Amino acid sequence: MLLDKSVNDTDVVFSNLGKPLRPNTVSRAWAMLAVKAGVKRIRLHDARHTHASLMLKQGIHPKVVQERLGHSTIAITLDTYSHVAPGLQEAAAKRFDEAFQKKRVEIG
Repeated sequence: MLLDKSVNDTDVVFSNLGKPLRPNTVSRAWAMLAVKAGVKRIRLHDARHTHASLMLKQGIHPKVVQERLGHSTIAITLDTYSHVAPGLQEAAAKRFDEAFQKKRVEIG
């Protein structure tokens, strides 16, 4: 859209002169970049999971995470990343408690 071109559902994200790349081309490039950067090699899909988990742990609303990942429903996102939820519940309870602690100090 920035190039003032329309985007279709059949358009590809990665291409070679408008034609789709072979399935492992991007994954192979990702692995080579990790080696060059001196970081642990992980699958590109694992980076996607890390991205989603970090956003949820940072308190980013699950709807935003869903939209970024392209999940069709928020249920898919929440079901997939439910392992992050226990820490989120504890953090939410702590933040809720902190809000009341501040009010007591202001009132008192």
